[in-house]
Amino acid sequence: MKAEATWARAMCDFDLHLRGERNLSPHTCRAYASDLRGLVEHAGASLAPAGVAPEHIRAWMIEGRDKRSPATLARRLGAARAFFRFLVREGEVAVDPTAGLPLPKQPARLPRPLSVDDCDVLMESDAPSPKGSPASGRQKRQSPFEAMRRLRDRAVVELLYGTGIRVGELVSLDVRDLETHRAEVRVLGKGRKERIVPLPSLAVEALEAWIAARQRPGVLAEPLFISLRARRDPKARRLGARDVRRVLRRRAVAAGIADRVHPHRLRHSYATHLLDMGADLREIQELLGHASLSTTQKYTAVSVEHLRQVYDMAHPRAHSAAEPETSRAKKIGRPSPGRPGPGRQNERGRTTT
Repeated sequence: MKAEATWARAMCDFDLHLRGERNLSPHTCRAYASDLRGLVEHAGASLAPAGVAPEHIRAWMIEGRDKRSPATLARRLGAARAFFRFLVREGEVAVDPTAGLPLPKQPARLPRPLSVDDCDVLMESDAPSPKGSPASGRQKRQSPFEAMRRLRDRAVVELLYGTGIRVGELVSLDVRDLETHRAEVRVLGKGRKERIVPLPSLAVEALEAWIAARQRPGVLAEPLFISLRARRDPKARRLGARDVRRVLRRRAVAAGIADRVHPHRLRHSYATHLLDMGADLREIQELLGHASLSTTQKYTAVSVEHLRQVYDMAHPRAHSAAEPETSRAKKIGRPSPGRPGPGRQNERGRTTT
């Protein structure tokens, strides 16, 4: 029982360390706690944290190798490493058993941004009301619920693509975090670090329309995005991350986009399109709230891949002379003869490439 109490106390202190000192999100703290409970189950509750050896950690990692992805295994080891480093710092453990253990190799995955045209179509499209909502029955006119839903969903997608913020950052926003007259939004990111992100004019218009439809006393203290379903509690319920994902899925289907569309993909699209249009990598890092520039550099690889594809398909020495011009134009998304060329302005005021 003494060893069990030691594990419980050590994990409680570690959780306080993660939340209080490192300011990690509740999701990360829960994931770390779950991983450590798995380590306790594997090593045995009778073994105190000070008795854990590198062999225990290796066996624990091997145990889940066939069932879990390399990313999950890397998080497992990261949780154990952070836990034992904390215990070493606190003097509870003399040696860190995770020291020197390599992280599992993960396949290199580049972000998959949407094209500018797909983003435009996604912003302009609208999905029908979900089944079972007040607006899903037969109507002669647009109901108040349907009008509010359209305003909210449009503001959601405009804000996601117009600022590149994470879905967790979006759903945590309150109305008072907006400064529409200055075209800015105050975002609380990872590690509870605040940053100011500029708002494009179309996002400002969508947000102002959504807030204007909710004008009532105390609205500034309410969540920016709320559920519209009728509730017994008159207090507005904050929209959740799953709700936002459902909104995007419905709009993608309505827009005819076959690829999977999710909030983080709009974040990738935001960063990639900024880079393609000449934005500086440091500026993109600040806008995205990345702690390290190396995290932002992955978008340069995406742009290089795009340039390579364009070159391979467009350069006169990179293709067969027998291939028709219209076929080559179709492959790279270039307008065929008689249509406007690259660099034209679309209806949203953005330059398409």
